[in-house]
Amino acid sequence: MRGILAALLALLGASLQPARAADLTLQEVLDSSALHAPQILEAMARQRQADARALTAEGQFDLVFDADAQARPLGYYDGSLADLRATRPLQTNGGNLYAGYRLSTGAFPTYEGKSITNELGEVRVGAIFSLLRDRLIDERRGRRELAESDVEIAALDREMVAIGVQRRAVEAYQQWVAAGLRVRAFRELYELAEQRQSSIERQIELGARPAILGVENRQNIVRRNALLVRAEQDLQLQANALSLFLRDPLGRPLVPAADRLPTRMPETLVPRLVDTANAIAGRPDLRALLARIEQNGIRTRMAENELRPRLDLRVEASKDIGRGSPVREPVEGMFGLRFSVPLEQRAAKGRIAEVAAEQDALSLRLRLLEEQVGVEIANLRTQMDGAGRLAALATDEAALARRMAEAERRRFSLGASDFLVVNLREEALADATVREIDAHYRHAAATAELVAAQADREQLRL
Repeated sequence: MRGILAALLALLGASLQPARAADLTLQEVLDSSALHAPQILEAMARQRQADARALTAEGQFDLVFDADAQARPLGYYDGSLADLRATRPLQTNGGNLYAGYRLSTGAFPTYEGKSITNELGEVRVGAIFSLLRDRLIDERRGRRELAESDVEIAALDREMVAIGVQRRAVEAYQQWVAAGLRVRAFRELYELAEQRQSSIERQIELGARPAILGVENRQNIVRRNALLVRAEQDLQLQANALSLFLRDPLGRPLVPAADRLPTRMPETLVPRLVDTANAIAGRPDLRALLARIEQNGIRTRMAENELRPRLDLRVEASKDIGRGSPVREPVEGMFGLRFSVPLEQRAAKGRIAEVAAEQDALSLRLRLLEEQVGVEIANLRTQMDGAGRLAALATDEAALARRMAEAERRRFSLGASDFLVVNLREEALADATVREIDAHYRHAAATAELVAAQADREQLRL
């Protein structure tokens, strides 16, 4: 009966203890950063600006309505005229379509006979087609293509900013976890010295140990406490840095509590097994540079267009309605040609030369960037593999150091070892543990760098 009561009391005590907070995961940090990071939100705003500029460029093809009216309140002639016109630029040619309506009343001089309409006015439709210059591309279509390309570049810039932000978020999280693990290692070292002090003092009272040993251990406690304080200070600094990426639902920085630290360095990122060419092809910065090269091609076509002579074809049909002169009653049709050619063409030739030089510069920049990215990815793979092997060796070293320290403490408790050797074993364990933490951090950091270099949006929670 007593055993049952003791068990019930133990369960009740355990239920009354506050539950440990869940470990802070890297996915939680990345999700928060992707949703609330100011740099990503700023890049999204820049993308909306590019969308707005593209809409402005589309406005060059808007339907335009014109109205013109004139009257003669004084003079021999009292003719009045109203002229309405709607114009729509063509999407695939430098010309336009138009339709209009004219209505005149009163008398006009003979030299303004074109202004006279029948009783109900005149309707007309027509079109202007570019046959040489502006046929394949013109200023309006060129600006629209450039604006559409700017939208693509803004989206790629946003991706590049987001990848950079998420990479820094991963780094901040890893440094916070590493700082927390160092705190645990130094706290364990400090608590071992604290626990040993009471045992040493009892042995001093019994005359089994010299009094100076208690002073030496207290000195050891102070030294280990200083290491712990510095580690705790570094942990707080890393938590503050992580708060720039970990935010609450309102986007405010959230400093993570120490009780949310994982017990080991998480390895949640796994680089894709892709060749270097495919990894390079997925990089937003390379794709943005390719888009700028395409923009330069658009500017080249616009400059070459200016070298061509202008030859425009105009066709129009009109019809007067209502009573009036019989000569205006039939449907009229007409067409005409307009030709002009620049004789020196220095402006166009200068622009073509300028764009060609820029194209060469962009091509060389693209080549260099591809080579740099290839070397970066290859180096990161080498670093990740080497860091992984070093982390495994550091883990083995730390396990052996722990066995040696535990064995030496047992020998010291039995009186078969002295304080100096125990202290050396424990400090060697602390050093090996810190080296293990640093090795696992370097491996995790190299893995994250490779994931970011490969622009793996899925693993970066983008």
